[in-house]
Amino acid sequence: MTILVTGGAGYIGSHTVRALRGAGHDVVVLDSLERGRADALLGADLVVGSIADRDLVTATCRNYDVQAVVHFAAYKSVGESMTSPGLYWDNNVAGTVHLVEAMAEADVSRIVFSSSASVYGTPDAVPVTESAPLHPENVYAESKAQMEKIISWYGVTHGISSVSLRYFNAAGASTDGVIGEDWSVTTNLVPLVMKAVLGASGPVQVFGDDYPTPDGTGVRDYIHVEDLAVAHVAAVEHLLADRGSLCVNLGTGIGSSVREILMLTESVAGRPVPHEVVGRRAGDPAEVYADVRLAAERLNWRATRSLDEIITSAYAWHSSTI
Repeated sequence: MTILVTGGAGYIGSHTVRALRGAGHDVVVLDSLERGRADALLGADLVVGSIADRDLVTATCRNYDVQAVVHFAAYKSVGESMTSPGLYWDNNVAGTVHLVEAMAEADVSRIVFSSSASVYGTPDAVPVTESAPLHPENVYAESKAQMEKIISWYGVTHGISSVSLRYFNAAGASTDGVIGEDWSVTTNLVPLVMKAVLGASGPVQVFGDDYPTPDGTGVRDYIHVEDLAVAHVAAVEHLLADRGSLCVNLGTGIGSSVREILMLTESVAGRPVPHEVVGRRAGDPAEVYADVRLAAERLNWRATRSLDEIITSAYAWHSSTI
């Protein structure tokens, strides 16, 4: 019995592949390697190809006796989604249709989907619960919302059970420093801060310091990538036990500010983080963090790693790659 991980050579995917194998599951990865790295798989079986290749997906499911899919294979840059929306409709949305059609052809009826808290847009209240209205504010977020809906409808029409994991701000690297985030292909805050403090870029930009927050900078929910990986294992096992479909937030339930990230990084690195305060970005809310009760109730999962562990692991990883 094998778990197929699409996009498993990417940042969160590779950590999840490692966690699944550590939990005793056989794993095969399907990845085009367009934005992933084969060496991040640490020896896991790899099939190079696209989720849009239905014959390849069906054959892989049959050849490996796949019982469940974990679906990471999606583009994830907000900026790129607004300048090249066709990439996102084609790869993320249409690709998901091809994937679940191939799953149905191969009689695979369980999927864990890597969704995003971006589907909520600017929430009306925090902490954000799963019942909050979906209000995507960019093409990337809309593609994730559409992917959730597509997968849900295949539950109705084909009996595919699913867990959609709406996670907040993934960050950090493996505790042992073996795998981490590729800062050349990300616009996330933590790797950008690491670039600045390690001298690999100019000052990191802080978008606004006049928010109604304790220190004036934006507040977000940062979750360690290893905690996310463990949550995906829990979601797979939830489906294998036939406990039903659900959508669930993954976060810490704690908001941390941009200035806290800078201060912690300075403490770990032993030197200042070059940064400059610029104007707010349109649409950026003052604070967003998760209500995490449902994940605890349904998946028996909670984040266990602190913001300090996120920053320490990220700094160690990025220091080792320059």
